[in-house]
Amino acid sequence: MFEAPRDFKPDFSRSGGLIAAIAQDAESGEILMLAWMDEEAWNATLNTGEAHYWSRSRRQLWHKGESSGNVQEVLAIRLDCDSDAVILEVRQIGGAACHTGRKSCFFRRIVPGSNTAELCSPQVFDPAEVYKK
Repeated sequence: MFEAPRDFKPDFSRSGGLIAAIAQDAESGEILMLAWMDEEAWNATLNTGEAHYWSRSRRQLWHKGESSGNVQEVLAIRLDCDSDAVILEVRQIGGAACHTGRKSCFFRRIVPGSNTAELCSPQVFDPAEVYKK
């Protein structure tokens, strides 16, 4: 799906073979989530055009949306100056990136002058229904 030039490759030799991967809504610019990629996840993402990550909790390759159906179609990839972080510009299928059923994993925020957190990202699905937990 993607043919990355030779000089467009993350440096997996740092941080135990993982790089930070930020998923960003390609249309709105909203940050949807932060995950980790190893070289296998990077190659799977390039080959399929859908986001793949390394699940630190499950210790395995993770195709985003494999359980929920909310896959991330990758439209573009940005590589940072140190080659140890990427931004995936994605089309979020199903409208939710977070396992809590919200559009974004960054669904709570505080603002100056307030001592309470507010919800700032809508819930799109009921995780109990989707994950049958």
